[in-house]
Amino acid sequence: MIGRAAITLVAILLPAAASAQAYQCRMPRAVTPPTAERSGPVRQLPVTGYTMAISWSPEFCRGREGNRAQALQCSGRNGRFGFVLHGLWPEGGRTWPQWCPTTRRPTNAAIAGQLCRSPSAALVTHQWAKHGSCMVRRPDTYFRVSNILWDSYRLPDYDRISRRDDLTVGDIRGAFVEANPGWTAEAVGVHLNDRGWLKELKLCYSKRFRPAHCDKARFGAGDGVKAKIWRGF
Repeated sequence: MIGRAAITLVAILLPAAASAQAYQCRMPRAVTPPTAERSGPVRQLPVTGYTMAISWSPEFCRGREGNRAQALQCSGRNGRFGFVLHGLWPEGGRTWPQWCPTTRRPTNAAIAGQLCRSPSAALVTHQWAKHGSCMVRRPDTYFRVSNILWDSYRLPDYDRISRRDDLTVGDIRGAFVEANPGWTAEAVGVHLNDRGWLKELKLCYSKRFRPAHCDKARFGAGDGVKAKIWRGF
């Protein structure tokens, strides 16, 4: 479990964000928290590191604009998003901890406070139940650590980068590294969908929240692979 000293260390080590990550955000102040249904086995393992998954929202929302379940993120009525915080995940070596037993659930206010970073109440509750429960004892602590990391990123203008001729995964990975001192290409996973469009970045951390080399699964596509970025608007 992450202790208070570790949270303080993370806050000290990481820089403040240069700007907000959402293009716009107008979220409700209160939501009804859904129940997260367990979708896999309980695995209680020692934590060896962490992964921050950040998803490219225009690609996720492509074709989901009218989906009621994804309305907060994709309808356009609550804002426009570039990258969104998918989740902070503990790692455990060859596999990962998940669904650790807990009776704690995020409050309505805690969920609402996450929506400009993670624009789905179902996603927020799921991430706590599946991943956060194996890291800390309280949902608020999990969100605090996730937000410290998220707010530290300086995200490049991937809208502009998407217009490059012959765009590659190396361009996507290199832009993030260039914008974020202390990160190396080996610590930035780039994941494309099966049609070659940018889907997600996976940012790999050591147990002490330092950027660390991603394993093959988290690293994703190699630098030479051709890529596309859907702008959505």
